[in-house]
Amino acid sequence: MKKIFLAMLLVTAVTAIAQTTAAPAQPAPQQTPAASAPPQKKEIKDPAEYNAYVGAVQQTDAAAKVSGLEAFLTQYPNSVMKEDALELLMGAYQQTGNAPKTLDTAQKVLATNPCNIRALALLAYTKQAMAVAGQNAQQNFAEAGQNGEKGLQCLQTATKPTGTPDADWTKLKTQTAAIFNGAAGLAGFQAKDYAKAEKYLRAAVETDPTNLLNVYDLALAYLAPGPAEDDLNGLFFIARASNLAQGAGKDQIAKFGKSRYNKYHGSEEGWSELLAQTATTPLPPAGFTITKYVPPTPAEQAATLVKTKKVEEMSFAEWQMVLSEGTPEDADKVWSALKGKPLQMQAHIISIDSSSKLHLAGSQDDIDAKRADIDLTMTAAIPAKQMPKDDTDFQFEGTPVSYVAKPFVMTMNEGALLVKAAPKTTKPPVRKKPAAH
Repeated sequence: MKKIFLAMLLVTAVTAIAQTTAAPAQPAPQQTPAASAPPQKKEIKDPAEYNAYVGAVQQTDAAAKVSGLEAFLTQYPNSVMKEDALELLMGAYQQTGNAPKTLDTAQKVLATNPCNIRALALLAYTKQAMAVAGQNAQQNFAEAGQNGEKGLQCLQTATKPTGTPDADWTKLKTQTAAIFNGAAGLAGFQAKDYAKAEKYLRAAVETDPTNLLNVYDLALAYLAPGPAEDDLNGLFFIARASNLAQGAGKDQIAKFGKSRYNKYHGSEEGWSELLAQTATTPLPPAGFTITKYVPPTPAEQAATLVKTKKVEEMSFAEWQMVLSEGTPEDADKVWSALKGKPLQMQAHIISIDSSSKLHLAGSQDDIDAKRADIDLTMTAAIPAKQMPKDDTDFQFEGTPVSYVAKPFVMTMNEGALLVKAAPKTTKPPVRKKPAAH
């Protein structure tokens, strides 16, 4: 089911990773700043360089901006504004839809500053999108995750650029953190590192609880078997994913979630309420719980059998369960009804010691395991013409005389063949003519 939804779940790309940066200060006489002065705005001292940069930045057409910035970087490869120019060029290429050039420019930004969070976010998101679309998925998921983890590290030490409003800086950090966590989490999921997937995807979902791809993969990571398995959170987020999904995917996710809920809870009771809750609640509330179904122990099953079914109506496998797993009281009740009473039944031949000693399997589990659970001694030797073969079914009558609880073996004697009576031969009816009236 995972492959069906990968492409469908991909959300719309962030189209403004590379934001317009502030213009540099105009050329001015060089001054020596005081030691305690705050960092100065980047300054281009050469008027020609300044005019070339501003002229490129002020282009409103993306293609024209690409041309202007490429020309500026070629003419001034060591400009103080190199990183800013590359960032803007990355954004301009993105606007023109030139993905190869966008990625290439993002790499150039990182060559200038390995902790440029816009370039890291663009690479993390684009590589993830390519992987989801099926383009070299394994490598692109891995690279997206690497950029995501690097971006999260860089956010810890990132400083607000001069002139950037606090609100814009906070928004950028929030958006890029969501991208970084999502990319790192999806990479972990694809690598089956579910603990890593849970860590990063949970952070991404807490930032953006409407991202279906992250919510869905977070649910699968929680539900994956292993030490990190967390059914409660997994069931909550798979129900949440069902609410976020649209079209055919919605029904398929809900069907999967319902089956996992039923397995955990023991019934479908409460699933509809969970769907209703997760439609408006993005994260598990405090104290969220689902009662886990605990299957009855063999002793409890045996007790229920004894209470609800007559011994004569039980199968051999049910006798075996009570006698081997039941309480002494329940076992005694069944054995007292069986011991010394001739029983007519069918079993499967495991082996034959002699014409009067057979080892049989009466329960399907023991038939499958080719293990004898009945030792039968015949009253008289079986005639050669009627001697059964190994690995065939055998109808007989036998009287239980003893048993061993584990591994279970019932000993029977006074064995006798049960041979089906041959069908009676009847003459066809005589057809008579209708009587004359």
